[in-house]
Amino acid sequence: MTVSLKVGDPAPAFDMAASAGGRVALGDFKGKSLVLYFYPKDDTSGCTTEAKAFEDAAADFAAAGAAILGVSKDSVASHDKFKAKYGLNFPLGSDSDGGVVEAYGVWVEKSLYGRKYMGIERATFLIDGDGVIRSVWRKVKVAGHASIVLAAAKALKD
Repeated sequence: MTVSLKVGDPAPAFDMAASAGGRVALGDFKGKSLVLYFYPKDDTSGCTTEAKAFEDAAADFAAAGAAILGVSKDSVASHDKFKAKYGLNFPLGSDSDGGVVEAYGVWVEKSLYGRKYMGIERATFLIDGDGVIRSVWRKVKVAGHASIVLAAAKALKD
């Protein structure tokens, strides 16, 4: 059964390994907004474009009181290489066991050239400082997405 989170729902708690050998948990962001974005794979074209767009707007997100966290099932080592290659300064969570992608309902059946497989649906959740989901974007199209999320983060701050 796929979880379908919506605006107003409490964000599922998480605690996972993160880039640079650290850990990251929902509780780390208490009191500030969190842009939690899920992406399929490090260093692939769409995922790289999306990560760079969030990085380019990082100062604006910080000014809006929002932290950024990217999550995929890639290993911490893969995340560290990805961050170094593209100069990403926000954390990347490694959900290697799939518990977080399941909890957020983004582990879905996908289809490529008629072949069905399970994978991460590109999705973003804007979570307020009290841990409540304030915006949800599913089946994200990368172009312009960071700007749309930034506008929502700014509106949340006001």
